[in-house]
Amino acid sequence: MPETGLPRPLSAAAKAQPLCAAADLVERGRAFVFDVLLRGQLARAFVLRFDGRLVAYINRCGHVPVEMDWQPGEFLDQDKRWIVCAIHGASYEPADGHCVAGPCRSGKLIPVTVAECDGQACWYPCADIRPVSFDAATESPP
Repeated sequence: MPETGLPRPLSAAAKAQPLCAAADLVERGRAFVFDVLLRGQLARAFVLRFDGRLVAYINRCGHVPVEMDWQPGEFLDQDKRWIVCAIHGASYEPADGHCVAGPCRSGKLIPVTVAECDGQACWYPCADIRPVSFDAATESPP
């Protein structure tokens, strides 16, 4: 069953999308970055382990929609306490994605439902966040 409450999978039959070995996600370490379709548009997402559980979000700052990692897969500040946007310095609570400091004000990150499934980190599609199909990944914008 998914660890986060929002967003909900499309249905109980929504298939888990495997990402990587769950053991590869070390506590407060490098995130695994992956592609999704967010409302039909190609976007990046990330999953990391924080306080013993997997958390995942769309890689998009709540202040200005830019990718946040300062190095590939590096989202946490120097103290490994907050998710920080490398562009704006906005800081987010890893447990729920809410902005705690910086220009994001009362914003929050867009959550992706994740879970550990048979030793794998997996994510679950929902109405707004879907897997990238081969066709979607290769199509040009209109």
